[in-house]
Amino acid sequence: MVESRGHLNPGGPDVALSRFPIGLDELVRWAWVARWDVPDGATRPQRVLQYPAFNLVTEPAGAYLYGPRTVVDVRELTGRSWVAAVLLRPAATPLLTATPPAALRGSSEPFPGAPVAALTAAVHDATDPDRSVAAVLRDWLAPAAARVGDAGRLVNRACALAEERADVVRADQLAEELGIAPRTLERLVRGHVGLTPLWLIECRRLQHAAAALRLDPDTDLAALAADLGYADQAHFTRRYRAVVGETPGATRRAARAGR
Repeated sequence: MVESRGHLNPGGPDVALSRFPIGLDELVRWAWVARWDVPDGATRPQRVLQYPAFNLVTEPAGAYLYGPRTVVDVRELTGRSWVAAVLLRPAATPLLTATPPAALRGSSEPFPGAPVAALTAAVHDATDPDRSVAAVLRDWLAPAAARVGDAGRLVNRACALAEERADVVRADQLAEELGIAPRTLERLVRGHVGLTPLWLIECRRLQHAAAALRLDPDTDLAALAADLGYADQAHFTRRYRAVVGETPGATRRAARAGR
C-alpha cells in the first residue's frame, strides 16, 4: 500500500481504496483504485487535497485527464461503481495532452483510447485485482513513459524536492537546490503542472498539516505552524482555511470525534 497525504479521509464505510506502484516511475507515481457500494439514498464524501500533478482516471463510462486543484476537492460517491487511475508525474503532462496545463487546472478533459474493457475486467478479477489493474495500466502507458526527456526529469525532481525537503520553504531555495535560475524553474513547473513552484511547497505543507492533525488531534498548532515554516499560527490558519475549507481546529475536532 502506498500512503498518500492527499486523501484527507481515505476509504470509509462501503468504500475500498488501494494504491500501488506499477513501474514506469518517470511517468507514474502510483496507481489507485476505488470501489464503492453505497446504500440507496446515502453518499460517501471523499475529501482530497491533490498533489500538484495530473490524474488519469478511467471509470466505466471512459477516461478523463484531471488537472490539479489548489483547494480541497470533495467527491460524493453514490451507488455502486469503481475508478482505476494513475497519479502522474509532472513529466507526463505534455506527453498526454496538447492542452496547456493551466487550462486544465481544476478541470478535466476526455482521454480517448483508454482500455476500458480491460480495466473493467481487471478491477473485477477475483484473485488479485490490483495486480491485474497494474498490468493493464503498465501496458497502456509504457509508450508514453519511453518518451520522458530531460526537461521532464528535471521537473519531476523539482516536485520531489519540494515535497520531501521540509527545509525548502521558498521558490528561490528550490531553484538553488536544482542549480537553475528561479525563472527557469517557474517556466518548467508552469509548463508541466500549470501551477507555480511556490504551490509545490505550499501543497506539501498543508498536506502534512492535515495528516498530522488527523493522526494526532492533540498536535500543538503553534508548534506545527513553526515546523512547517509559517511566520506564525495566524498565517498558517489563514492559508489552511483558504485551501482546506476549514480551520485547523475544526480538523482536530473532527479527528477527535472520529476516534
